[in-house]
Amino acid sequence: MKPRTALPASVCAALLLAGCGSTGGTAAAPKPTAPTYGCLTQERADKGSFALDSAAPRDAYYQDSDAGHARTAVVLSHENASSLCEWIPFLEDFTKAGYAGLAFTSAGDVAQDIEAAAAHLKGKGVQRLVLIGASKGGTASLAAAAAPGALPVAAVATLSSPTYHGGWDGKAAIGKLTVPLFIAVQENDQPFAENAAELAAAATAAPVKDLKVYQGAGHGTRLLEQGTAKADLLAFLAKNAPAG
Repeated sequence: MKPRTALPASVCAALLLAGCGSTGGTAAAPKPTAPTYGCLTQERADKGSFALDSAAPRDAYYQDSDAGHARTAVVLSHENASSLCEWIPFLEDFTKAGYAGLAFTSAGDVAQDIEAAAAHLKGKGVQRLVLIGASKGGTASLAAAAAPGALPVAAVATLSSPTYHGGWDGKAAIGKLTVPLFIAVQENDQPFAENAAELAAAATAAPVKDLKVYQGAGHGTRLLEQGTAKADLLAFLAKNAPAG
């Protein structure tokens, strides 16, 4: 029997896609990678990026609690002209506290997107939600909490939210809520400081109503970068909507 002669390297290179080599196997296709949205590491994206099934697919990211199998999840809605990336720096603060977290990039009816997030989380075994929104995301969170949904809402937190945005009437919605409320704003962020006071005054049925007015003029999630706002929010949730 004649000895087998190896093919020249140039021939192998040309036939690589056909599985050139002594084994005759086919080269494996590259593993697809998940979108990073410009703010996630590829490792995190591969674990949690997905398309939220709303009126149209939405960019979304899910992360379970550090302990796993979280039964309470925070749904994080961003401010106008922003994206889910606004919430990524704070997501692990919630997962370390025992909550799952879902952030999404909204378009159109944010309250509808929040309901789609609730349906997605229910499929993961989540039993109740905490809705947290920055600016318009907070107003939409109030509207979503006031309507029947796939999961019960345990608490709502708004950061610098207007009383009205688009078709959402925050004052009418908050007046219907019978869950704990965290309303935060910075005093020089107008008209949102006045709006926060109006929302708090309209929340006549809430069992707990925590209005926080901080120094400064920061807006939305920027409140969580300064002072005690982030610690205050986490303490409020631990007391009024615990993860366990």
